[in-house]
Amino acid sequence: MALFGALFLALLAGAHAEIPGCKIRITSQALELVKQEGLRFLEQELETVTIPNLGGREGHFYYNISEVTVTALQLTSSELHFQPEQDLVLQITNSSLALHFQRQLLYWFFYDGGSINASAEGVSIRTSLQLSRDPSGRLKVSNVSCQASVSRLYAAFGGTYRSELMCPTPGPGPPITVIFPGPGLGEGQGLGSRLPSPRRKVYEFLSTLIISGMRFLLNQQICPVLYHAGMVLLNSFLATVPVRSSVDNLVGIDYSLLKDPVVSTSSLDMDFRGAFFPLAQGNWSLPNRAVEPQLQEEERMVYVAFSEFFFDSAMESYFQAGALQLSLVGDKVPKDLDMLLRASFFGSIVLLTPAMIDSPLKLELRVMAPPRCTIKPSGTTISVTASVTIAVVPPNKPEVQLSSIIMDARLSAKMALREKALRVHLDLRKFRIYSNQSALESLALIPLQAPLKTMLQLGVMPLINERTRRGVQIPLPEGMDFLREVVTNHAGFLTIGADLHFVKGLREMIEKRPEKNRPADPVASQAASAPPPSTAAA
Repeated sequence: MALFGALFLALLAGAHAEIPGCKIRITSQALELVKQEGLRFLEQELETVTIPNLGGREGHFYYNISEVTVTALQLTSSELHFQPEQDLVLQITNSSLALHFQRQLLYWFFYDGGSINASAEGVSIRTSLQLSRDPSGRLKVSNVSCQASVSRLYAAFGGTYRSELMCPTPGPGPPITVIFPGPGLGEGQGLGSRLPSPRRKVYEFLSTLIISGMRFLLNQQICPVLYHAGMVLLNSFLATVPVRSSVDNLVGIDYSLLKDPVVSTSSLDMDFRGAFFPLAQGNWSLPNRAVEPQLQEEERMVYVAFSEFFFDSAMESYFQAGALQLSLVGDKVPKDLDMLLRASFFGSIVLLTPAMIDSPLKLELRVMAPPRCTIKPSGTTISVTASVTIAVVPPNKPEVQLSSIIMDARLSAKMALREKALRVHLDLRKFRIYSNQSALESLALIPLQAPLKTMLQLGVMPLINERTRRGVQIPLPEGMDFLREVVTNHAGFLTIGADLHFVKGLREMIEKRPEKNRPADPVASQAASAPPPSTAAA
């Protein structure tokens, strides 16, 4: 009985689940490109790390470590891969990190000062980004975990060493290389007994400081930098993805995620609402009863799928906004069509009054119901039914209707992705007019069918294509564009496969959005700057 109840609840939940109108798949083919740009950004972030001065007293030692800077960072070997269920993992191995800092040490009457160049080799960093849907429906990094370790540490000393008791003339001392082998880095080796006892004591103490300083760098600097880069900077980059925005002054589009992204070993899939709406009716929603788009391919970097609902909601929204109508008066009516209309309706005009023969004509097209999109493997078509009203407009007098015609048209639609916008080009394929008054009048309209079709092709379709050519942005961040797009039609939906490229660097895109890097809520700001416990080993 319990099993039956659970099954019933699962079916009920599935029945109420919203069907996506748009899907996007990022495949593992794109990860190499993303990794290159991400590592470039990460190197820039880590090289700007500032480490506070270290100073104090340990027994008879007085020390001060200052001007600590990262002089070089080499991320030699790295891998970026998907990890089910919601993670993106960056693994960096066998890398190196170089530091430069100034030292001042006093042990009894012995003073040592100068610079130290230290380097860590065998640096390994593993960062996992957990991806999810935020309350507004936007993709976000919800958590960052980090592990860092280093296997070997080298240090080269240069500067002055003197005893206050002997007071020798200060001068540059020979550089001494101190090597700390082994994974644990627990004890310093390599100094031996070649140095005088006080000086050896100084350098042994200094070696302990270097090890502690490197541990501090890994534990207190690298992982927090990665946490900040993911939770603040990368989320700022993802904030450029449109969620609910205007397409023009009449219609908007809702690209909110319907659920958390689904991550497999080879791809990341996202389901978007993909619904247009009239701006004047912000809460308006068209039920989605279309076929759910499916994504199976993984050969290209990215795949975008659109269902018939995506296009139906666009046309329904423009219909609700009153945009699917066109009025041509006087000189706006093509001359050939004007002459044909006057000849066809000459008798009707004369019966009204001969004085109206030279009055301007008016041709008004009004879509009677929202157009509908049909996607088949053979292509995409849009069906439109409109009324065509022909009238004469005498100066300073009310217009007089000559005829009302019903027009059925079928348009073929070609989709393309250009500059991260979905663009549509329409062609008139089938056209039929008839009268809703009588069959006899329909016969009389047959001579008008060819001229009206020509008028639509030459006068109306360019206006429509001018509007659709601007396109609508698809939900990808700023600074990314498509290359080598391939459109494939299926039954009820179409897919577009493409490769990606960065138009701008990741740092440039983030730095141009400083307002996005600072959360308005101080509580959120504090949370973003405080990473969860991370594991680092030196």
